[in-house]
Amino acid sequence: MKTRKNLNQPWKYPKRLFKVFLVFLVLLFFQFTYLALFPTIYGINMKEFAKQRNTVAKKLYAARGNIYDRDNNILALNATSYTVIAYLSESRTGSSKVPLHVVDKEMTAEKLAPLLNMDKEYILSLLNKKAYQVELGPGGRGISELKKEEIEQLKLPGISFIETHKRNYTNGDFASYILGYAKQYEEVVEEENGNKEIIYKIIGELGIEQKYNDILSGEDGKLIYQRDRFGYKIPDTKETRIDPINGNDIYLTLDASIQRFIEAEIKEVAKKYNPNWMQLTVMDAKTGAILGSGSTPSFDPNIRNIVNYENPLVSYIYEPGSIMKIYTFICALEKGTYNGNETYHSGSIKVGDTTISDWNRKGWGYITYDKGFEYSSNVGVVNLLQKAIDKNDLKQCLEKFGFGEKTGIELPREMSGTINFNYPVEVATAGYGQGITTTAIQQLQALTLISNNGKMINPYLVEKIVHSDTNRVIYQHQKQETEQLISMATVNKMKELMYNVIHGKDAGTTGTAYKISGFDIIGKTGTSQVYDVDSKRYLTGTNDHIYSFAGMFPKEDPKIIIYGAMKKPTWGQSAGLSKAIVNVIKNVAKYLNIFSDKEENNTILKYQLPSYINKNTNQVKEELMSKRIIPIILGEGDKIIKQFPNNNNTVISYDKVFLVTNNNNIKMPSIIGWSRSEIINLCNLLGIEYEFEGYGYATNQSIKEGTILNKDEILMVTLEEKFVLTEDEAEE
Repeated sequence: MKTRKNLNQPWKYPKRLFKVFLVFLVLLFFQFTYLALFPTIYGINMKEFAKQRNTVAKKLYAARGNIYDRDNNILALNATSYTVIAYLSESRTGSSKVPLHVVDKEMTAEKLAPLLNMDKEYILSLLNKKAYQVELGPGGRGISELKKEEIEQLKLPGISFIETHKRNYTNGDFASYILGYAKQYEEVVEEENGNKEIIYKIIGELGIEQKYNDILSGEDGKLIYQRDRFGYKIPDTKETRIDPINGNDIYLTLDASIQRFIEAEIKEVAKKYNPNWMQLTVMDAKTGAILGSGSTPSFDPNIRNIVNYENPLVSYIYEPGSIMKIYTFICALEKGTYNGNETYHSGSIKVGDTTISDWNRKGWGYITYDKGFEYSSNVGVVNLLQKAIDKNDLKQCLEKFGFGEKTGIELPREMSGTINFNYPVEVATAGYGQGITTTAIQQLQALTLISNNGKMINPYLVEKIVHSDTNRVIYQHQKQETEQLISMATVNKMKELMYNVIHGKDAGTTGTAYKISGFDIIGKTGTSQVYDVDSKRYLTGTNDHIYSFAGMFPKEDPKIIIYGAMKKPTWGQSAGLSKAIVNVIKNVAKYLNIFSDKEENNTILKYQLPSYINKNTNQVKEELMSKRIIPIILGEGDKIIKQFPNNNNTVISYDKVFLVTNNNNIKMPSIIGWSRSEIINLCNLLGIEYEFEGYGYATNQSIKEGTILNKDEILMVTLEEKFVLTEDEAEE
């Protein structure tokens, strides 16, 4: 039996438990102190570990939209390229049985050197750096898919690739100022945890690429996940993915065939007459669609050899010259005060203290106002402004016809020009296009008054915008035209006057250089003086002018409007412009079958390519040749295994179609006379590296015709302009 004494005896267990708990707290305190004061715990740098083992957001890039012509041919697209990187740290391999870092640096450098066109010792110096990873540049930057595959076949441990995108313009120097260009930028972003990430962004900086940059760019997505100290995703942890929204595709009104006609003629003029600049545009007379537009100087958006960043179609403002007589005469006709049979004395006329003369100065004696338009008489315009219309009439007409305002065409940096005139001499010169400024696109827009029966149409370039993932049309252009601005009587009278400018037979007729047998072209020529800002006067040299032409055809129901302008050719005055426009009109008319041509073999045909894959080589060759398309057969096989352009692309007569056959021994064709873009198409199809020297067309090739091609060889091509003047031509 327990006694009271036993009950009062102290219990020792709580004290012992407390002592154990106290020891545990002390140990825990020292452990936390150790963790706080010492950077390395059990061989692991805890600060770096904390940085690496966290939540990260990796950018998922949206694909930039493509740009197409009206026949669905790609004009601009994203091309994938790769940068070669080498992982150097053994920590990347970790517990992996397969090495994930560079093990044999000597061997790796030796095998990569020829493929990257880099010195072995230089690659070795990169591989010997004290870094987690290195980029093997410059040879390893921007490599193609084919080069990447060659490197992958070596199966080198630790060698990997970073995928990047760059903008590729499939036809090189083609509609350059319309397409513009987009450039890739790199931005190094430092995250909160101290890590750095390179962000790539392609930004449009000219033309459609700039105007529609947001629509083409889309929206980048991101991948949010937990990563370990080596940067790898921790297995079985939560992952959040926000998919990118790819950029939309833009379809332009450009017709690739018409664009080629224009650019071929402009290049010839540039070589032969060397103007300061030249611009030539073809537009659908009924819809306002720009079918082709070219200029010189131009550039290749792939290499951006740009000497001028302004598009002559919309950003050049200049005194338009006598083309403005069209609108002065329209104004008088609309007011009801024009009498084409009334006469005036040509030659010269005084306006205040200024004498205004006709282009031949002596004039043609007494002539009618109708003849004055045909002869492009300045004196006739001055008389109209004194007798038929006044300053306010002219200004209201020009404003109503779109001058002094932007047209709103889908291109950046459009200028509005100026139509300010107050004093009598300013009013007089404005009537024939001096002292005011306009743009080429304004001229094209105003000409639709005549082609569209008195209603003016807005010119445009974007036919539709298509959602790149769903192919849903999210924008479709609708024709935009004004109310009736001029009467049909005025339209018909102006057609008559403009017809006589081209087809008149008098000595004073100004547009005979644009006459083509069998074509009822109507138009008006223009010649304006060039104002020199430095000397503050108009230049007086023989070729110190801006020459222009505005025309359309056929007369009764115009389908095509053409406008061209050329500044200060070195010789020949307006000869270069007229030759170029006549040739473009002939080609466009044949191509669109606007006029019949007895010589059927000269007719230019458009053809949509089918798929030739697995077809008989000889049969395909005969089919293409029957359509006057040039087949380039690569290899001696009896079946086609690859083609360019691909099926559903549109080609025209005399285009080249590349056909690879089921034969490995492909021989080098002769590329003499080929364009840069044709050579690039050939090399891309065959996986051949290439380098160019010069611009223009091939005059020399490093790999001789008939040589069996080896992908290790680089094709060196010398380019020169196609049109070379002879001494006789220079004296014309």
